[in-house]
Amino acid sequence: MKTKCKTTRKPVCADGAFPWQEAGGVLVYKKMLTLRFMKVSDFNLRHLRAAHAIGDLGSICAAAKAIHISQPAVTQGLSKLEASLGVRLFERHCTGMTPTPAARLLLPRVDAALRHIASSQVTMTQLQAFVGVAAAGGYAGASVVSGLAQPSLHRAVRDLSVVLKRPLLERRGKGVSLTTQGKRTVRRFRLACGELEAALSEVDALLGHETGKINIGAMPLARARILPAAITAFHAHVPGANIRIIEGSFSEMIEPLRDGEIDVMIGAMRPTLPGPDVKQSSLFADQPIILGRKDHPALAANVDMKALAQFSWIMPPIGTPLRDQWAQVFSDAGISVPHVPINCGSVMTIRQILMETDFLTVLSPVQVAAELDIGSLVKIADLPQANRREIGMTTRVDWRPTAMQTAFLTILQNTSKRL
Repeated sequence: MKTKCKTTRKPVCADGAFPWQEAGGVLVYKKMLTLRFMKVSDFNLRHLRAAHAIGDLGSICAAAKAIHISQPAVTQGLSKLEASLGVRLFERHCTGMTPTPAARLLLPRVDAALRHIASSQVTMTQLQAFVGVAAAGGYAGASVVSGLAQPSLHRAVRDLSVVLKRPLLERRGKGVSLTTQGKRTVRRFRLACGELEAALSEVDALLGHETGKINIGAMPLARARILPAAITAFHAHVPGANIRIIEGSFSEMIEPLRDGEIDVMIGAMRPTLPGPDVKQSSLFADQPIILGRKDHPALAANVDMKALAQFSWIMPPIGTPLRDQWAQVFSDAGISVPHVPINCGSVMTIRQILMETDFLTVLSPVQVAAELDIGSLVKIADLPQANRREIGMTTRVDWRPTAMQTAFLTILQNTSKRL
């Protein structure tokens, strides 16, 4: 049983010992002084709603009335949340409750997560079950990944659909697929989980445990030089960070970015974006060149674009900025756009084919710097200056990077200035 110290009014255990201990200026739960392993799924959404209401209204009494829960239940929920996090969230005063530094990090993330969830009736069990089924494409796969029995998953998703008053899944043969409303819901739930993951990271950092992560979407140009250099510098600065690199094209990664599975995409910027929920910011300008193997026939004379159009080309797929720019060069010159027998976005594949054939391509010098240095590939011609392209970052408009993620972005921007 816990009582309160008459002098400090802080809660004490039955043996008179304080359950809280100050560490680095933060009140830390004694049992949680070592690194904890709390996951997003360990959160109780009702406890988070209670903490959010306390932070918003300044007292347990007002919070209890606002969320229609008894005061003892709010107090108990807050205590459990603090014990799980391992840190005190509020200072108790006779006039009310004031957020601690940990709460000032946690509560804005909780507010964003609850706005994404958009219902006070949703439970973490329902949320996790639905996200799991959506990711696995069915109940059987979700059961294997989560360890939950299929009947439990069915019940949780069914109850969620009732709570939200909309169908989320529909039968497709032996499997299930998301309804239009289900797709919107799972995106919001994933973003909510991302906010709570960031909240855990920031609280951990406050306690001296850097457990944050950053998911980076790397398009072809980024993988050649800027991203490896930035990650090397960042890892030396924050060795405890968890970095995950997802390779792909813009079209392959834009939806995972919007879902919160990718934090930032790096590569060639697009002239138009798929929606108002994402934004771009430039890092540096790149000037692509026409490339071929050493001793390529095109080097025998000062050939023009009309002569170059007679060679075979290997280029990225139609719709990519580089392919569109390349085609525009020929169109502007009144020349028929050359046939492209090989459509390929892999720089590794392209450069190997170039070295063994008379194919031509257009790439950034950054992507083939090593081959240009040793002479296995050579510049055949420059493209017009109008074909300079901006290389930058694509993020969600509402993405709020953690301090660790902000440090990476700063290093990335500084690295780009040296290119």
